[in-house]
Amino acid sequence: MTATTRPATPEDARFLAWIMQEAARSHLPLGVWDLAFPGTEPARLDLLAACLLTDPAHFGHWSRFRIAEVDGAPAAALSAYENSAHGESHMGRAMARALTRCGWAGEQLLEMRERIEVFDTTGYPTPDGIWIVEWVATLPEHRGQGLVRELLEAILETGRAAGFERAQIGILIGNDAARHAYERAGFVQIDEHRHPDFERALGTPGLARFQRDL
Repeated sequence: MTATTRPATPEDARFLAWIMQEAARSHLPLGVWDLAFPGTEPARLDLLAACLLTDPAHFGHWSRFRIAEVDGAPAAALSAYENSAHGESHMGRAMARALTRCGWAGEQLLEMRERIEVFDTTGYPTPDGIWIVEWVATLPEHRGQGLVRELLEAILETGRAAGFERAQIGILIGNDAARHAYERAGFVQIDEHRHPDFERALGTPGLARFQRDL
């Protein structure tokens, strides 16, 4: 097995759509994108791919991702960003633009926002000035091969080279595999953010936040 990492390109959008779906699901049956885009998986991935390709650049934009390949084929990926430059407000504008281009009307956009508003209940913070790692996932057949470790090393070096002094990553509470992987990469849990509505919607009480120096 030969593993390498590289920056993503627009041609990776469909693979990255799957990465975003699986990262959001974490260790659970459903994630934010299942609530946002109920229906078939191919249709959901089409919508996510459209969002990945739509400007302004945001933390779910193809340009924020790095990919690990095994024998030349994409096998894992993650993204990283700084909140003021590529955070939630940027992603919200790009998603609205992408979904409108896909034929969504205003009422559909409003209903989608209502379906996912539970994700705001925990108050999970994404501070400005910190290198935030997001959307981490690996194809099932390549898990346990160290690909996330290699991606983390590469993306943290990117943040360090850009002048960031601290990095952040989060998990859904109960995802012990992710917790152990991030702790091995030097991250330390600093707090948890819980809400009963979040737990009712997803089956986990909230999110745990980890940080480390770069």
